[in-house]
Amino acid sequence: MSTAILTGLPVPGSQLGPELRSLGFDVRSAQRPEDLPGLLAEVPPGERVALVDPSFVGHTHALRLALTDPRFPAAAIPGALAVQAEARPALARALADRTGPAAVAEGGAAVAVNAPATGTGVLTDRLASALQDGGVAVHRPELGSLVATVPAGPEAAFAARRAVDAVDDEAVRLRNAVKSRDGFFTTFCISPYSRYLARWCARRGLTPNQVTTASLLTALIAAGCAATGTRAGFVAAGVLLLFSFVLDCTDGQLARYSLQYSTLGAWLDATFDRAKEYAYYAGLAIGAARGGGTDDVWALALGAMVLQTCRHVVDFSFNEAHVVGTGADGNTSPTAALSDRLDSVGWTVWVRRMIVLPIGERWAMIAVLTAVTTPRTVFYALLIGCAFAACYTTAGRVLRSLSRRATRTDRAALALAELADSGPLAELVAASRLRIKGAWTAPVVAAAGAVALVAAALTQPFGSRQMIVAAVFYAITSGLAVSAPLKGALDWLVPPFFRAAEYGTVLALAARSEVDGALPAAFGLVAAVAYHHYDTVYRIKGGSGAPPRLLVRLAGGHEGRTLVVAVLAAALAGRGTDFTLALTALAVALALLVVVESIRFWVSSGAPAVHDEGETA
Repeated sequence: MSTAILTGLPVPGSQLGPELRSLGFDVRSAQRPEDLPGLLAEVPPGERVALVDPSFVGHTHALRLALTDPRFPAAAIPGALAVQAEARPALARALADRTGPAAVAEGGAAVAVNAPATGTGVLTDRLASALQDGGVAVHRPELGSLVATVPAGPEAAFAARRAVDAVDDEAVRLRNAVKSRDGFFTTFCISPYSRYLARWCARRGLTPNQVTTASLLTALIAAGCAATGTRAGFVAAGVLLLFSFVLDCTDGQLARYSLQYSTLGAWLDATFDRAKEYAYYAGLAIGAARGGGTDDVWALALGAMVLQTCRHVVDFSFNEAHVVGTGADGNTSPTAALSDRLDSVGWTVWVRRMIVLPIGERWAMIAVLTAVTTPRTVFYALLIGCAFAACYTTAGRVLRSLSRRATRTDRAALALAELADSGPLAELVAASRLRIKGAWTAPVVAAAGAVALVAAALTQPFGSRQMIVAAVFYAITSGLAVSAPLKGALDWLVPPFFRAAEYGTVLALAARSEVDGALPAAFGLVAAVAYHHYDTVYRIKGGSGAPPRLLVRLAGGHEGRTLVVAVLAAALAGRGTDFTLALTALAVALALLVVVESIRFWVSSGAPAVHDEGETA
């Protein structure tokens, strides 16, 4: 349990104590300000501690935002301060400086309770400033219409209570549970009622992770319905997929409503989104093969997964690259300025959010088309829509990068190197005396290797040794591309080029092999590798760094896996289903390697709590 310490004796008739207890705090009171260091020391070291002025007047949700959010080492609003375990020593030092004998002799105790929150006299506000000055990041939540103050006298207290009564903090809490920036379908067709479902879940003690798991199970059932290949199955699949998306929105809204943030929860939410979508693709492909026409759409399903994953890699790489350092011009490039002007026109905001085919629009399209058309039509629409969205967003980001004047930070370069997923072969080349120079050299070299590899997979006869030569050339160019820090304007394109090359090669070889089961096996292989890449992304976004280098080396790196698949194709060509079995074995081995280590890490992770607002795509 967390502990809240009132910095003075409770005010008669105040409901502050019950409010703090309703938020899960054990409430204690200091007789005098100099008692605070001792009360703080009595709280077990690992617990969160809140200091609250006994004269505080405000909404319960204002206290909730400041005192219970697990994402920040310290948070404060006027009259209240909360610190996590890592900030406890800094708070103890600040308390000793401001409540010791010298501070009391100077009259600090007299103003600790009664001074207005806007001044420097309220003890909690002075402590928050001291923590900030001492290097502790103090989060100050946006309160909007919520009230949080320490009134200076009876008249101010009466006015503050009237202000509290004038605002329904439950309505504010519900409104803030909805993500501030979302797609059109989610904003207008899901969130108006899913927020109430989130509140229903909160009142019954359900956690966001439980709702996330329910969303996954619903999507898997939808995939199973699609796999039946019947019209009734397709209709049920579409309905269940939409319900799964409702639950997907609800878990994030529940996290915001109840402030139940965690590193594990953010990872589950993001990872399960991909698992749901790609499992549904597989269900559609199985259903198409089982239907009356025995339509084989595995190549389309794998193509949709490759395209969607590469879109996400573009998003992640661009965002990580633009953690900028010196010389940053912020958001003042001509492309950004044009975007801002378009955003000032109301309808263009929604059009621009819809044309990138975010998850809400995409899942709605998939669900409706599943119910009324065929799996082949679903995948055609998906590929066309995602291809257009990929071209639109990538072009805009390239223009922004070219027109933005900034020096990329070492952290950004490290993140891009980790996203590259280079294995032993690329590391060997990068460590050699071979070096590349030039602002655009890295993406050009990476693109050259990727194009040569995919072109060979598409044009050379299946099983040709030329494919092995192309894979070796790709490994060399991959190492050259990362031989220098990725700080160039377009270096964020390097990881997407690597993903497109690896996934595209597996797709091309499996499709051209004409071996039974090769495409489903390739689908499983790409899914396992994509899981590894998403896991890398979310570790970086969660502040935990990339997976261990040993894991990356054991997985072969993108260039090593590509070379292995090329060798398997050459060695097993003309040997029936041996190629399928080899791809399946590789997929299972990689899945076990990366999934087991990933689960171990996230379950035991000591990373700070986060909440991922989610990718629009």
